[in-house]
Amino acid sequence: MDYVSALLPPAVMAVFFIGVIRVIVKTQGGANKAKEDAAVDAALARAEGARQTPAHPEA
Repeated sequence: MDYVSALLPPAVMAVFFIGVIRVIVKTQGGANKAKEDAAVDAALARAEGARQTPAHPEA
């Protein structure tokens, strides 16, 4: 019976891990994909713009 108690926690963790991976894969894409991509593109553009703007303008 020791082998059952030794194998049960890894088996339960493997089942939950597989479930999490399936949920992640199923939620990729779909109706919100374009909205999420646009939000990421906007955030990257803001970060790029802030990086290119000089901190101390010499005017």
